[in-house]
Amino acid sequence: MSAMAGAVDLSALKSRAEANARAAAQPAAGGDGGAAPASGAVIDVTEADFQAEVVEKSLQVPVIVDLWATWCGPCKQLSPVLERLAQEAGGAWVLAKIDVDANPRIAQLFQVQSVPMVIAIAGGQPVDAFSGALPEPQIRQWIDELLNALRDQLPGIRAAEQGGAAEPAEEPEDPRFTAAEDALERGDYAAAEDAYQKILDSEPNNEQAKAALAQVRFSARAEQADPAAIERADAAPEDIDAQLAAADAELAIGKVEEGFDRLIRGVKRTSGDERDRVRRHLVEMFEVFPEGDERVSAARRALASALF
Repeated sequence: MSAMAGAVDLSALKSRAEANARAAAQPAAGGDGGAAPASGAVIDVTEADFQAEVVEKSLQVPVIVDLWATWCGPCKQLSPVLERLAQEAGGAWVLAKIDVDANPRIAQLFQVQSVPMVIAIAGGQPVDAFSGALPEPQIRQWIDELLNALRDQLPGIRAAEQGGAAEPAEEPEDPRFTAAEDALERGDYAAAEDAYQKILDSEPNNEQAKAALAQVRFSARAEQADPAAIERADAAPEDIDAQLAAADAELAIGKVEEGFDRLIRGVKRTSGDERDRVRRHLVEMFEVFPEGDERVSAARRALASALF
């Protein structure tokens, strides 16, 4: 599988994602790329529900995003194949259909240059992709390899393949986290940040709240991230604001190592308050990722070398 690992790991939202996954059998209408069967295996997604329908569902099973357009001939060949395969999978993965013309911010997020484009999301991150209307046998092989690579990491795959085995009883949700997650689903990042901060004020060592707070702060910045910021920052390496904005933009489109390297170079070039500002921004980025992420470990070592 290609290394398309992206920026946001939403483990702090896992309890709500599990609830969404169990509710995933709601009917969904298909787009012009082909009529979608009445099943949660195929869903139409917009900018408004991308977080809940793609990112959160991908914590349980892979979500394969079909980026298409009404004017695209190859899309009309590819989409029905993906829909049929999603139905056959019985819930082991979900197909999310996104009209790029109606949802330009999503197209920008994935840097879509042409359609059809298919991206696999797992654990809140892009993990693999292909472009064009591939033959069905090749698509089947791609999906099989994807499921084999992720089966031990995403619990919903094996459960679906075993016929929906009963899940263990769910622990009661913490109402403080529920309030924060509800705010995030509404797109109210300020309210979500405030809710997570209040948890940390009373429980400074609450790791779940720490991770969620870092993720919310980055998500708020990533939503405003402009890919053009990267070019502007490259032209002005001494501009700290430009470097921070470019690093956010790089993480938002999955260029994780590039974003880290940019700020490590910034640490080397700066001193005093400017250096501390860049360092703090980079460390906050680290907190978005799950513990043990190799990219973070490597960047931490590089940061230590740059500082000392």
